[in-house]
Amino acid sequence: MGRLKLRRGVVVSADPLEVDVGGERRRAWADEAMVGEMREGDEVVVNVAALDLGLGSGGFDVVHVNLTRGLEGGEEGDAHVIKLNYTSLQHPVEPVEEKSVGLMGATDPKGTPLSVLVLPLHGHLAPAAWAAAQATPGFRVGYVQTGGGALPGSLSRDVKQLRERGLLAGHVTAAPAYGGEHEALSTVGALDAATALDWDAALIGPGPGIIGSDTAYGHGGMAALDSAHAALSLGLPTAISPRLSSADPRNRHRGLSHHTRTVLDLLLAPIDLPIPSQAQDFFSEFNDSQHRMRPVPVDLDGYEASGLPTKTMGRELKDDPAFFAAPLAAGTYLARVAS
Repeated sequence: MGRLKLRRGVVVSADPLEVDVGGERRRAWADEAMVGEMREGDEVVVNVAALDLGLGSGGFDVVHVNLTRGLEGGEEGDAHVIKLNYTSLQHPVEPVEEKSVGLMGATDPKGTPLSVLVLPLHGHLAPAAWAAAQATPGFRVGYVQTGGGALPGSLSRDVKQLRERGLLAGHVTAAPAYGGEHEALSTVGALDAATALDWDAALIGPGPGIIGSDTAYGHGGMAALDSAHAALSLGLPTAISPRLSSADPRNRHRGLSHHTRTVLDLLLAPIDLPIPSQAQDFFSEFNDSQHRMRPVPVDLDGYEASGLPTKTMGRELKDDPAFFAAPLAAGTYLARVAS
């Protein structure tokens, strides 16, 4: 138990990446910034655990090392701090914290505090970023990627698309996540440095493929608790995008997900809870006087026509509108309070 499940293979297709492992052609992914370029015929070692387990979002092998062309290492630079330290994937980075003046409160030169929206899972990133841009054109919102889901910053197609369309102002990976445009050694450090990156607000949450164990606390959604406390510790205006669903087959995620309920129950200070005006019925039994519910109208049709992702766990927006309505409301609220 816990031992790496590694197998030798040969790259049979570079795009999309597929590797022959023991005569079986298997989907794979390589973090090329870490392990180098993949070419057909390369001999590689892949981690096969996720695909062998039949995981949905992580259903592919991951290249651990390219034996043909990946052993030379990258160019030497000025980076002097290690991420993924004491693992076989440790590598030097330049901490974004060095850009910060280290002042508690993370305010810009005008004294305006950075506003923070905590995301419960990666599927909320695109709707929240789009809604914020619609609410306030020119609004500069960045993304801080935390633990709780995929750790490599290069894995997310959503981040790439949002950056290309100018809907994200930047991407920081906070330990244990790595590989973003900037590296932070802690969540607090990432938020404190965000104003040095000229952000108006930060979206903070896990990478793709949230982890879970069917328990109250053993899931990637608990990263939201740590992120909210990090923001609150700096005195920043903090809101949480609630995880909602009108169609999830699992009762624990129907309506207001237990992921969000648990975080709200455990928070040590009040936060803002933007909720879609169209989904207020989901909160009829939520009588928590500690937190501040903020109903916000949302534009589901506009988002559906945006060309951004409209599918979650195999369900389209029309099948589960509540899932997308929640981050749309939260993104709109973020832009309004930060403007």
